[in-house]
Amino acid sequence: MTIKVGDKLPEATFMEMTADGPKPVTTAQVFAGKTVALFAVPGAYTPTCSARHLPGYVDKAAEFEAKGVSEIVCTSVNDVFVMGAWGKSSHAEDKIRMLADGNGAFAQAIGLELDASGFGMGKRSQRYSMLVKDGVVAELNVEQGGEFKVSAADYLLSQL
Repeated sequence: MTIKVGDKLPEATFMEMTADGPKPVTTAQVFAGKTVALFAVPGAYTPTCSARHLPGYVDKAAEFEAKGVSEIVCTSVNDVFVMGAWGKSSHAEDKIRMLADGNGAFAQAIGLELDASGFGMGKRSQRYSMLVKDGVVAELNVEQGGEFKVSAADYLLSQL
């Protein structure tokens, strides 16, 4: 079943690269008591994700903060080392929290898993954005096919 507006996020554990190395972090730790802009990409370093999706959120981080968003989180079905390196190379470190959903457990738990086996990428996450308030989905924007419209930073900003 796909998550929808009004649903509470399921419990899941991400991995996050820190100065001390990889650390697990739960959905409760990330989303409880905060307003969070969450977006997911099919893969770090992939063309649309690197050229448009992540940079849009980096560029608009101050606007999200001005509209009451506590934190911006990017997740992908990649390992924690890739997510950490992608955050650094994209200059996202102080603006976007990069969380690895290495086994795709979160994507699967919210019903937004993508089978990209035809492209040699295995199980991934669909491209989406959501606004989460205290662990509950307030806005959800899932892309259709290979599109990049409703998950963009500007689109989510327009919903605030």
